[in-house]
Formats: sequence, C-alpha cells, structure tokens
Amino acid sequence: MTARILVVDDIAANLRLLEAKLQGEYYEVALAESGAEALRLAATWLPDIILLDVMMPGMDGYETCRRLKADPQLAHIPVVMVTALTEQAERIRGLEAGADDFLSKPVDDATLFARIRALMRTKQVLDAWRLRAETARELGLEPLPGPEDSLAGARAALLGPAEVVAAMQAALQAEGMLTEVHATPEEAFRAITSAPPDLAVLSLDRAAEEEVLRLISRLRAALPTRDLPILLAAGPAAREWVLRGFDIGATDHVQTPIDPHELRARARNQIRRKRYQEQLRADLDRGLTLAVTDPLTGLRNRRYIRHHLEAQLRQGPAGVLMIDLDHFKAINDAHGHAMGDAALCEVAARLRDRLRAADALARWGGEEFLVVLAGAPTAQDCLPVAERLLQAVRATPITVDGLSLPCTCSIGAAAGPAGSDADRLIEAADLALYAAKKAGRNCVRLAPPIPPPAAAPPAADRPEAT
Repeated sequence: MTARILVVDDIAANLRLLEAKLQGEYYEVALAESGAEALRLAATWLPDIILLDVMMPGMDGYETCRRLKADPQLAHIPVVMVTALTEQAERIRGLEAGADDFLSKPVDDATLFARIRALMRTKQVLDAWRLRAETARELGLEPLPGPEDSLAGARAALLGPAEVVAAMQAALQAEGMLTEVHATPEEAFRAITSAPPDLAVLSLDRAAEEEVLRLISRLRAALPTRDLPILLAAGPAAREWVLRGFDIGATDHVQTPIDPHELRARARNQIRRKRYQEQLRADLDRGLTLAVTDPLTGLRNRRYIRHHLEAQLRQGPAGVLMIDLDHFKAINDAHGHAMGDAALCEVAARLRDRLRAADALARWGGEEFLVVLAGAPTAQDCLPVAERLLQAVRATPITVDGLSLPCTCSIGAAAGPAGSDADRLIEAADLALYAAKKAGRNCVRLAPPIPPPAAAPPAADRPEAT
C-alpha cells in the first residue's frame, strides 16, 4: 500500500532519518522545515499522511495542525504528531488540535508503519466518498450542512475487564455518549453487527487478546461494520497485540489505565471522521436519482461515470472496463423488451455485487456497462476484476418469470496513469471490447499501454503568445 507522506520538522537530521525509513518502504516523501512550509506543501502536493513535529520555532505543531484541520481541502488528511514530549497533557493537547495520533521520538519503526497502514485504510475509504461527492457537486448538487461536533447521543460499544470498562463508561458518559457493555467477543459481534454503534472500544487487557483480534477481523468483514471506528485500549505490555490489531483493522489506540480526557479526545476524532464520511455519503445519495442514475437498472448513468473518470484521473491512475452483453438483441427479439429489461437489471446487480466500494459502475447505454477501477495503472491490473465480472454474468442463466436465459458478455479493458485523457481511455476500452467480440465473445481483451501525458514545457521554453 503506497502513500504520499509529508514530513515536517525543523531539524534536518530528523527529516533525513524519517525520509530514509519511509523511502525504504517505498513511500513517496516530501519534506518541510516549518509549519508555514508544511501548509503550503499540503495545499499543493496533497499528501496522504502528515508526520508533524511538535516543537518548532514560530508556528509550532499544534498551531499547524489546527490550521490544517480548519481548511476544508486539507481537513481529511491524517496528521500524526512526532515529538520528544511524553507528558499526557501534551498528547491530549495534540488530539484536541485534531491530530490522529502521537508518536514519541525516537520513532519505533514497527509502530510507525502500523499506524501509517491503519490510517491509509481509513483515508482510502474516505477518499472514495470524497471523490463521489466532488462528482456530485460538479453536476450542480449542493452539499448538506457539516456534521455536528457534539458527541451527545452518540453510541459506543465497550468490551473488556470490569475495571477498564467502568473507566471507559465514566469518561464517555461525561461527554453525553450512550454506552453498551458486552461480556464476550461473541456477544459483542452479534450486538454490534445487528445495530452498529458510532464507535467500538475494545480492551486488550483481558488475557483474551486472540479473541479480541478475531472480533476486529469479523467486524471488518461484515458489511454493516466495515467502516466502524474501532479503538483499542491497552497498556505498554500489549504493544505487539496493538500492532497486530492495527494491521487487522483497528483505527486507533488509547493507553490504559484510561485517561478520561485522552479517551474523549480520541473518541471525538473518530466519531467526527465517521460523521464526515456519512455526510459525504448523504451528499452523494441526495438528488442523484434523477440527475445521474439510470432509471432502469439503478446504476449510475453515462453522464455521471464520465465526470467520475475525469476526477479519478486527476488524482491517480484509473482503469476502464467496457462491458457488452453478447447477442442481447436476440433476447429482445425472441421474448420482448420487458424480458430484456429484466435481464439487464439482473446483470447490473451481478456486476455491482462483485466490485469494490472504491470502484464505480454505470450503464453506458443499451446493453453496455462501464466500470471505472481506482488505482489501476495498467490494463493487466484490470484483468482479475474483468475475469470476475465475466464469470458473474455467465455462471448461471438469468431467470425471469420462470424462463431461463443463458447470458454471456465481452469485456474490453484499458488503463492509464494520472492525467490521462478520459475520452482516450474510454475509446481504448471500446476498441478492446471490439477485439473481444471478434475473438468469439465471452472473453476479455486488453488495450495496449497508454503512455503518460506529456509534461508541459518549462515557462522559458514556451513560445511567446502573438
């Protein structure tokens, strides 16, 4: 999982050390030596994560973090404060400024990379929803008001030893939150998946670490709780379990014994992020039915997917799958258009069920569908998804009103790097689809590689306007 990471520190040696560690794990790294420079770089480079030193002359890390979180274009970027300060009050101060976590110098490599991976998982989901909301805004839909900051009425599910849970309850209830205590991981799983809360706080101080980690894995696999914020509570002795928890899907960690101020600050940050994601989802859903949804299949329409592909290519590579049902005209001719419409709806459902949340599916027109795959730089990267969709369509006949209709499709796949032209990518996928038809249908064909867009010449080399 790659990422763009901005490292901010006023000491050059610290910058170079972190740069070497991060580049050794194949992350892209940019460096800033002050808070002001960090703000400028964050706005232009748009990193995925910011590692921010606290003690800097002029604008310190706390003020820098506050300004980042106050900017609507940057507020979603996770900030990890890296500091030699170890006092509890300093950690709480950073969390209240909007930081997602604290790392103490010298930075422990295993902890650093575990936190980066956990934060990147959360941000990737958030980015997918932000991209969809951006597409909706470009189509003229106004966003809803921002989410509330108050935690009053928010629900938290708690699991752990009695004394730890009692401290959690006291801290969260003081903020107006409603708490639900579960005795076992199995009971917690049933309750949380049946009525997902706003936050789960799971203690690892219970000699049942394996069961708690298994619970996290099950919650991440269950559709209702896939994006649920999960906060681990554990002492220093449980460090290895916490790191494993992050890799499995935990989103944050609070030290035990519980400090009520720190727990509330971390709960507030996690729930704010969840509410922001829910708001993005609501912004997208509201009004899209008429504007950008195909009325027959319920999928996005051609207008939406074209804008979505352009937006995806502005921020990274993308793949395109052009899908066409084989011999579909024969179904309409033999059984009527009502039967053909029902078959299209069934195919649409099969395709939708086999795609990731970050991918987008639309009805392109007639019996054609178009898929935009996020983060696919080459057509070869699209092949596993295309094969999965091919199998989904042909695996079983489509049954409509007791009539069984065998159905297959042909797929053309193309992909391009960031900055590619959307129309060129769609045309390449369409040509690959034509090749699949010529090859006998019911197969996938890949478009040739698309070269990266030519860089603009330096200002000095550009011809003068006349």
